Amino acid sequence: METVDTLIVGGGLSGIYAAFLLSLKNKSVVVLEARERIGGRILSPDHRGFHADLGPSWYWPAIHPKMADLVKTLGLIGYRQFEAGMGCFQRSNSAVQTVGGYAMEPRSWRISGGMINLVTKLCKHIPDNTIRLNHPVCQIEKTATGALVSVGELEKDPWSRFSASTVILALPPRLAAATILFTPDLSHLLTQAMLKMGTWMAGQAKFCALYEEPFWRQRGLSGQAFSERGPLGEIHDGSNNSQGPYGLTGFLGIPAVQRNHQQRLTEAILSQLAIIYGKPAAQPTTFFYQDWARERFTATPLDQPPMVEHPRYHPPAGKTSFWDGAIHFAGTETAVQHGGYLEGALSAAERAVMNVFKR
Repeated sequence: METVDTLIVGGGLSGIYAAFLLSLKNKSVVVLEARERIGGRILSPDHRGFHADLGPSWYWPAIHPKMADLVKTLGLIGYRQFEAGMGCFQRSNSAVQTVGGYAMEPRSWRISGGMINLVTKLCKHIPDNTIRLNHPVCQIEKTATGALVSVGELEKDPWSRFSASTVILALPPRLAAATILFTPDLSHLLTQAMLKMGTWMAGQAKFCALYEEPFWRQRGLSGQAFSERGPLGEIHDGSNNSQGPYGLTGFLGIPAVQRNHQQRLTEAILSQLAIIYGKPAAQPTTFFYQDWARERFTATPLDQPPMVEHPRYHPPAGKTSFWDGAIHFAGTETAVQHGGYLEGALSAAERAVMNVFKR
């Protein structure tokens, strides 16, 4: 058994940022990440040095000061989302019309190197062996001095155990309630609040198609498009900063239960892109696709129905911690403001770390 001051469950942005903050204060910390990679819902596969964002793509410096400050502190380069030109609208009968383009307000920004660059830069300031990959937490038990955390599968001998004074749950509350056995049982009110809290992006699927040339820009198009027909419902320019590769990216507009055949979906996506932007769109140099509803360390069966609007997130049942301050919530869904966004992930991590020091 390993003993640590603070144990963090989840190696997404909120968990890694919490580890970064604790490391600055010389606190011993271990991050347990179930996947074989860090980042959580931040996923940025590489193509010739360009990282396509299949999770969160944007931040808004005008309203997200924590993100703006962190990008600057880590020496990262932000660049504006390309939005110059006309937009496209595809009707349910597949007909496409050109419409007036418009820039988001406030302006949205991307990060050179992809959003994963934010996480990897933070990791450079965290001691070696802090982050343990392939470590799914299956049980958390209350002890007299904090908590005992077991890694592995329920109803089987644990792979490893950790004793911690405090634990930060830096994963979606719904996922925690559905996959971790808490001993003693959490209250019915808290458990239900966690299960009812939908995980942001968990029902989404996203694509990115990369090309040598921005042929849509050459036609005076911004890359922005919306469709009543599908399978894509929303499309944006997903290009590198002022150079190739150039890309189109966006979200599928059909429910998770209808996304069972990836090859057919890929063919349908490329066909739709060709209808909207012309034949070159059907022949990308590289194509990425990610269905978050099929990620067992992101989504549960409760996340299959699509969200029709952005939820109003908050700490579950109004609690930022439980078990007399031994367990603290982090993760963007538990943020008081900007829940679901990267800004919310940072603020929830800061709150959790502050509460750890208060204990």
